Amino acid sequence: MATVVTAIGTSHGPQLKTPPARWAERGVADRRSSALEFRGRRYTFDELRAARPDFAAECAPEVQERRWDASQAAMDRLGAHLAAAEVDVVVIVSSDHKEIYDDALLPGFAVYWGDDVAHVPFTAEQLDAMQPGLAEAALGDVPDRPITRPCHPALARHLIERAVDDGFDVAASRALPAGRYGNHGVPHGYGFVYQRIMGESSAVPMVPVFVNTFYEPNPPSARRCLQFGKALGRALVTFPGDLRVGVVASGGLSHFVVDEELDRAFLKALEDGDEAFLAGLPAAQMRSGTSELRNWIVVAGIAAETGLRVASADYQPCYRTEAGTGNAMGFVTWESTR
Repeated sequence: MATVVTAIGTSHGPQLKTPPARWAERGVADRRSSALEFRGRRYTFDELRAARPDFAAECAPEVQERRWDASQAAMDRLGAHLAAAEVDVVVIVSSDHKEIYDDALLPGFAVYWGDDVAHVPFTAEQLDAMQPGLAEAALGDVPDRPITRPCHPALARHLIERAVDDGFDVAASRALPAGRYGNHGVPHGYGFVYQRIMGESSAVPMVPVFVNTFYEPNPPSARRCLQFGKALGRALVTFPGDLRVGVVASGGLSHFVVDEELDRAFLKALEDGDEAFLAGLPAAQMRSGTSELRNWIVVAGIAAETGLRVASADYQPCYRTEAGTGNAMGFVTWESTR
């Protein structure tokens, strides 16, 4: 039978791939925005600045540099942790920013069960079209040449079938759509895990699990995400192959407005195995980038069903403007108790 031997959670925000000297470039977009989501309300930049404390001190170069260094060290530890586990396959739970799925069909949950998937660099034109501060960060998600990443179709199909048996109408994708970039490539939340955590040359196959965290009208509730994770956990341990499985949550924490109170409570709930807190998170708090907490909740459900507990948790709130915009970075490892 398959054994889930470890799990990790990692943020994948642009500020992990752009040195602090350039974080203010993303702040340009923040200052222009009229849709900054924070605790169930939508703000303009000036409204947000008036509603919150002044975060100018958090944007001091030495503070940003310290948090950058700590985040890089944390990602190195995640990579070492996953390598030490000697996994045969990784199940990566992340979200798709309409890079692949769009309004033609937007699944709440989907599992890719193809033989392999393309990991494709951006063209110069695609990079030029990105918002301020995103092009350099995007290069951290992709190789400099097309790579074919192996997948594990047998395990993926097993997860789909068992999830359906468990009451989930999960979408099954055997070929990725062409998507926004027209290349049928795996989205950045998955590519980042290879490029930064596992290493570009990694040949470990994956099973991509998609969660619609961002887009109305069908993002799943926190409770449903936890239940889905538990269903995946039960499915993983019944797979007949002798596999060492690693699980990855990719995305989050709070952004594009940093909410330290929410993040710290969320990480404590992961450490404590507090399912009531995780399942009870209201949809209003999981908006914009903070919506990617759903990916972590799915992995928390897998962990609960497969005997994993949190072994380490690192947190870095990376502010980029005085209004408190930025990206809170989380890095968590789980280890087996069995």
